[in-house]
Amino acid sequence: MSEQPPLVLVSNRGPVTYQEDGSVKRGTGGLVTALTGLASHRDAIWIASAMTEQDVEVAREHDGKPFEVEAPEGGSFRVKFIESDAEAYDRFYNIIANPMLWFIQHYLWDLSNAPDIRRHEVEAFDQGYQVVNQDLAQAVIDEIDGQEEPVVMVHDYHFYTLPGMVREARPDVFLHHFVHIPWTQPDAWRVLPNAIREQIYTGLLANDIIGFHTKSYQRNFLQCCRDLMDFEVNFEDGVVVHDGRETWVRSYPLPIDYEATRNVARRPRVREYEERVLKRRREYAILRVDRADLSKNVLRGFTAFDIFLEQHPEFAERITFTAQLMPSRTDVPEYAEYLEKIEALVAVVNHRHGTPDWMPIDLKLRDDLDEAVASYKHYDVMMVNAMFDGMNLVAKEGPLVNERHGVSILSENTGAHEELGEFAISVNPFDVQELADAIHSALVMSPEARERRARGLKEIVTSRDPGDWIDEQIADIRAKAAGSRAAS
Repeated sequence: MSEQPPLVLVSNRGPVTYQEDGSVKRGTGGLVTALTGLASHRDAIWIASAMTEQDVEVAREHDGKPFEVEAPEGGSFRVKFIESDAEAYDRFYNIIANPMLWFIQHYLWDLSNAPDIRRHEVEAFDQGYQVVNQDLAQAVIDEIDGQEEPVVMVHDYHFYTLPGMVREARPDVFLHHFVHIPWTQPDAWRVLPNAIREQIYTGLLANDIIGFHTKSYQRNFLQCCRDLMDFEVNFEDGVVVHDGRETWVRSYPLPIDYEATRNVARRPRVREYEERVLKRRREYAILRVDRADLSKNVLRGFTAFDIFLEQHPEFAERITFTAQLMPSRTDVPEYAEYLEKIEALVAVVNHRHGTPDWMPIDLKLRDDLDEAVASYKHYDVMMVNAMFDGMNLVAKEGPLVNERHGVSILSENTGAHEELGEFAISVNPFDVQELADAIHSALVMSPEARERRARGLKEIVTSRDPGDWIDEQIADIRAKAAGSRAAS
């Protein structure tokens, strides 16, 4: 790859955002974490939406060209911020990407009540989603101008139509698209009007390779191409034929950068938080670290804990459930309402079971990596009970740095479960009694069983890093490019 031009990465969020006070903040979310690993392992130019007014100013200062930026967590990146019309971006992000696509891809729509597809949603797709996709597509086309055989790696659900736009301008480009969230079964996609569905699928199939976290999502995508679009599909080889071209559909489970995570665990600020954690610690500690997203299933997690306390009063005043939740997409009404429900349920559980000296649930609504890692080190039980989740990196970070042979309770509907399920307590995320029983099983598990499971989780988590993840994809890119050249 070193003889080739740099990779071009495309995602909605970049590695950093510029703040009002001039400071630089690390971009949030699992995708940024993954791509930070990618960009630090390869020569890459990262094209992303300008997320703040300061991002826009910085982009203008550099005439819309790539520039070098130092990330606060370490590492330097070449970034190109793209400014879109504010109204178009709002439609793109707050109507189509979230909630429409996010809800489809996490089975979140309550179909007897929502969504109602009106002109409002169709216009949001045409005058929002498509506009922002075109803005970033044009940035890609400008960036690869004059390059021979450029390689572009597009990321996630924000840019399903971008590949078709780039392909039209540059038929020779190699396009690779990684989808970081689940791919649902065909019926979930019937929510979308045919015209929008067709634009999404044909846009995606302009890629040479489409990647998912798991074999399950890979299968679902192939099934959608056959059942919804009537495209030619080879399930055995993972190939879709459309418009005279082959698209490879693959699974590449995303690893964490385990060395970087261990380095975070050694920071002085993490040690300071550890002291506070240990000072307040009771006999047992349960932990969850999540965005306050509907898909994370936070309410059922607290309901299960409520049931557990009711059925096992012997644990009263001996246990604390710490939930560090990052408020998410609070400008989307469904998310703001969900956060209110979380706070209300915590108040109910704490009132029902708490005493003047003991609050069963400690709810922290903030995003602080150092504080989260300090808690990772000292949990007895970690709960990851998402309804559906693309991967869930918390399920990998926690066991890596935990020092107490903590037990993982892991939803069978997370991408991480495909790799880690053997050494976790698997749960159906909708069965709150099973989850309550899992909490009890984890707390009374023998030290030998805890150690065996913890060791198994650590071994899996440290078996691959983001460099391997990229190498697997680059190997497929090379193989497919070589095959295409041979065929022509």
